[in-house]
Amino acid sequence: MHAVAEELAARVRLSLGSSAHPIYEMVAAALRKLPVKGGTLVDVGCGRGALWEHVSDLFGRYVGVDAVRYDGFPAEAELRLCDLNHVRWPLADGGADAVVSLEAIHFLENPRAFVRELTRLAKPGGWVAVTTPNQLNLTSKLYLVFKNQFHWFQEAPGCYPAHITALLEVDLIRIFTEAGLGGLAVHYTNRGRIPLTPWDWPAICRGRLFSDNFMVVGRKPETPG
Repeated sequence: MHAVAEELAARVRLSLGSSAHPIYEMVAAALRKLPVKGGTLVDVGCGRGALWEHVSDLFGRYVGVDAVRYDGFPAEAELRLCDLNHVRWPLADGGADAVVSLEAIHFLENPRAFVRELTRLAKPGGWVAVTTPNQLNLTSKLYLVFKNQFHWFQEAPGCYPAHITALLEVDLIRIFTEAGLGGLAVHYTNRGRIPLTPWDWPAICRGRLFSDNFMVVGRKPETPG
């Protein structure tokens, strides 16, 4: 069991505990459009807790959930340590106004169980948001055609074995729907790297084809049914 825990910690730390800045901007912009002022935010796969600095004015409480504690985690925040592949996590049902997970689902073995657990944590009427690499942008499509692998899931020196579960947009929408979430919306970072260059696409290039990451947001029903 100790060896399994060490292997998990080593794999999780490959993420370095942070995401790209456009991902935080995308999530913060979406949360600002929701009626969540002053509530509780649960950040699953929180890493260093960098999201908090982008949305601390929106919520009264921030709870991070991850497999390891990273340096720099906000001193005023709460942290729950657990293996995200194992449910159930050490948090109560229905305690969060919003439950978010940035760039964690593709590290995990069972995305459906993961989203069900995110949904469990949300209050009735609360929100769930998940981000992941975009397999439908031009870069990933080119890699699939010419290398038979998705860009962010290539063998070493790529992101495998850290990234193990590639999800298309339609997959995440289906998973949210199966978990009982409604009012689904898809958001894009509107930032992406031009294939085989160190440069990003020009600012006028937006949406699915030019975004390295995307997010699905859904709402938990007010009443079961």
